[in-house]
Amino acid sequence: MTTRIAVIYYSSTGNVHRIAEAIARGAETAGAEVRLRRVTELAPANAVDSNPAWREHLDATAGIPEATLEDLQWADGYAFGTPTRFGNVAAQLKQFLDSTSGLWQAGELVDKAATGFTSSYELHGGQETTLVALYNVMHHWGSVIVPTGYADYDIMHAAGGNPYGISIRDSDEAMSKEVATAAEFHGGRLTRIAGALATVRGAAS
Repeated sequence: MTTRIAVIYYSSTGNVHRIAEAIARGAETAGAEVRLRRVTELAPANAVDSNPAWREHLDATAGIPEATLEDLQWADGYAFGTPTRFGNVAAQLKQFLDSTSGLWQAGELVDKAATGFTSSYELHGGQETTLVALYNVMHHWGSVIVPTGYADYDIMHAAGGNPYGISIRDSDEAMSKEVATAAEFHGGRLTRIAGALATVRGAAS
């Protein structure tokens, strides 16, 4: 059976979006069926319009479907992306995650693979704490967290060496190719682990 991966993210100006696309490519290369989904923008129009890059990105990605709870039921594995917000998850993604209590209570999210990715304005702008905060949700779900670790040391080191998840500083254009390579590698790894867990879930049912 084909492994199904949902890449669900929030991106204001495009950095997290580019990582999401790279993870999706890696998952597809590994044989997964992928749903790329963005969460609903919660900021008012005047806030979006105050930053031309924000408005441009929102308009450019308007054709990407918004995430639904059905995407979580459908998928065998998840990749969640968010920019850092004071070292924490952006409200837009958090609002979506907060809507999953029904699936949590029904055990729909148990034993599914999950990983995270992020970006920040500063090099030490809260990337690791954002990912750890994101994973708190997955702990409650009973999902199996798949961090980047150093599954391939050379690839991860070149991308900045974050063992918690794929991450980038917004201004690091010089590192963007290495981060994309790491994201594609991790998308493939997530797919393989999600597929193995799906087999285990099937045997247990």
